[in-house]
Amino acid sequence: MPISRRALVPASAAALLAGGLVRPGVACAEQRHPRKPPAAPAAAPPPAATGGTATTPLGPVETVAQWAFISDFSTGATLLDKDADAPMPPSSMTKLMTAYIVYSALKAGKLQLDQDLPVSERAWRTGGSKMFVPYPGRVKVEDLIRGMIVDSGNDACIVLAEGVAGSEEQFVELMNQKAKELGLIHSHFRNTTGLPDADHVMSARDIAILAGALIRGFPEYYHFDSEKDYKYNNIVQYNRNPLVQKGLADGLKTGHTEAGGFGLVASADRAGRRVIVVLNGMASQHERTQESERLMEWAFREFEDVTLFSAADVVDHVPVWLGVAPSVPLVSGRDLVVTMPRQWQRKARITVRFDAPVAAPVAKGVALGRLVVSGDGVPALDAPLFAGADVPRLALPARALAVLSHYVTGG
Repeated sequence: MPISRRALVPASAAALLAGGLVRPGVACAEQRHPRKPPAAPAAAPPPAATGGTATTPLGPVETVAQWAFISDFSTGATLLDKDADAPMPPSSMTKLMTAYIVYSALKAGKLQLDQDLPVSERAWRTGGSKMFVPYPGRVKVEDLIRGMIVDSGNDACIVLAEGVAGSEEQFVELMNQKAKELGLIHSHFRNTTGLPDADHVMSARDIAILAGALIRGFPEYYHFDSEKDYKYNNIVQYNRNPLVQKGLADGLKTGHTEAGGFGLVASADRAGRRVIVVLNGMASQHERTQESERLMEWAFREFEDVTLFSAADVVDHVPVWLGVAPSVPLVSGRDLVVTMPRQWQRKARITVRFDAPVAAPVAKGVALGRLVVSGDGVPALDAPLFAGADVPRLALPARALAVLSHYVTGG
């Protein structure tokens, strides 16, 4: 008999809390006095240690990457952090933002995959990695996207930028504007290619956020990232992403400059769970291949996604004062999925916090409490809980009787 994802919760968190059962490492519902302020959210994890050590929920992990960040795509949980917010040279990983703007133009109908774009002399002369666009000539948008993603063609980036915005400079303005919208607070773009520029920077965390936004926002174009080779102008070039070549990832991009070293952003989906890995500042292609494969495997091996509660599950009941029902159910309103270390049940503490009693009337959907998950090595979760039903107020005669009974019996 297949085990449901929810069965991963010991006796199910719902059963533990609703039944009032307390087990080692798991707390039952906790009521707080209405005048007492709620507990502060758990503190953010400390910054990554210096040297070769990265911070993880499991403790320090060694990595040869100078900058590193690993996250769970669905939950957003940080699995590994090494100077993840430090601005760094992103090299050709820049092309993720170039792709984002191009895909946005396609989605808005401002560009078509079969549309031919003119090749400027500037694009043709652009150095670094190339797809070898012809000059003079025209190239289809779909070919340019493949040339940008698979071949890492700087010339393809310029042709696309000029086709979308008129010039690379105007396209870069769109990139910086989009960076602000996506919350990439440690990124600033000076070009579309990632060619060296002291003021052209991204952080590892920003790259991961952008990668997630691409996968989530443009699934119809993400297949370009998994292509292992591309032939254009009678020249076959191979995807530089070693994890794509080995079938261990379905995207996204590599990069290399003298200042940034060898870098990679990769994503993989296994059994419905997706992980995003960003590494930069390695010494060689070989080192990049080994380290990215090792840390991708580590992220899948050491963590799992756990559904604590489904959207309609009753997490607990809150007593109601002067309502037609004595209590109101608490629900999450959405599936509460968290990324946990394997064997997390031994360390996790699950607590429900709410003020009680709540005065009637109570409207369905109003926030009444919080679910807090904590524990040594367990990523913190603090999620709101909502009233799962309407509880109207008692009519005046019934309210009077209830108040009288309260004072007489003390109940």
